[in-house]
Amino acid sequence: MWPIVYYRDGSGREPANEAILRLSPRDQLAVDNDIERLAEFGPTLPYPWSSQVNGELRELRADAGPSHYRIFYRRSHNIFVLLHFIEKRVDRLPRSDIQLAEQRWADYQTRMNVPVRRPPRAAGHDAP
Repeated sequence: MWPIVYYRDGSGREPANEAILRLSPRDQLAVDNDIERLAEFGPTLPYPWSSQVNGELRELRADAGPSHYRIFYRRSHNIFVLLHFIEKRVDRLPRSDIQLAEQRWADYQTRMNVPVRRPPRAAGHDAP
């Protein structure tokens, strides 16, 4: 199984997860099933469940009856990061949603690549 995480912004919100939780229980189940499929198959998940959007940005294609949902995601080493969730209502993916997913990815990378801070050295009798 491949680990999957939701993108979390600087204030601790998970926008994709929050959007999924606003769906009806039936649609939530359909989306969750496709997220589990991504966890099972990882980068080998084929079309029609996954497709390339732009560069390494991909979309998870979830359908629940007449509703079509897309989750933009990227792979970070051995995990998948779910960046943005939309209900697809037109043929082409809106450029604004693609840009938002790319911005979230850039934010994720910036915060994950911060060098690890070293704690202050011990003072007094604990000093080396």
